[in-house]
Amino acid sequence: MKKIWPILYFPYKVFVFAPILILSTLFFGFLTVALVQFLPARIASFIGGTLWARFNAYLTPMFVRVIGRENVDPRQSYVVVANHQSQYDIFVLYGWLGVDFKWVMKQELRKIPGLGIACEKLGHIYIDRSNKEAALASLEKAKKSIVNGTSVLFFPEGTRGRGDALGEFKKGAFIMALDLGLPLLPVSIVGTHRILPNRSLNLLPGRARLVIHPPVATTSYSKENIEDLVTRTRSIIAEGLERHRF
Repeated sequence: MKKIWPILYFPYKVFVFAPILILSTLFFGFLTVALVQFLPARIASFIGGTLWARFNAYLTPMFVRVIGRENVDPRQSYVVVANHQSQYDIFVLYGWLGVDFKWVMKQELRKIPGLGIACEKLGHIYIDRSNKEAALASLEKAKKSIVNGTSVLFFPEGTRGRGDALGEFKKGAFIMALDLGLPLLPVSIVGTHRILPNRSLNLLPGRARLVIHPPVATTSYSKENIEDLVTRTRSIIAEGLERHRF
């Protein structure tokens, strides 16, 4: 049955899901651009982002279970750090994290029709990874919006991994947490690599889990012992991946 199922799913994926994904991304993207003109960005983000993510997740279908919702204080801003297995991580986080946040995104995503301009209008943070000074300037500018329950989200691996293996973490998220005096919110995303593997179009229905861990206070850390903070946070996410894997 495992060999037959992808064959049966293929016509739906190509002729139904893919066109609807493109059209819904355009629709929700330009809807967000319109809404942000007269609604707070937080509300526009929910309508244009969360509903877009859930709509396409259910259409796949992907079913998401959230573990650890009680670890989030909606009045607290965080630096959210998550592992990155698949493009479907975006649907999981935007659809189910339940935190108002700004993405730290690579500059190339600005070119996606609908999605790119919507993210720009919502204040998400585009980073030119080929220009270190420009990237740092973008992050510095974004710090002003990380207040009053609005968080910032990083994929500290910097790119999608292969399978569910966890890559090494870059320090950008941790430096920002120290600079802003904010706690880190570690998140483990489980199962999305089975739905859409990295560098593949082999989409299949499936289940995912979003594990929200208790926040990690940064008050006892500095740039001198930041490696300890990186190691601790990575270990938490890795433990979540291991405990909740399918």
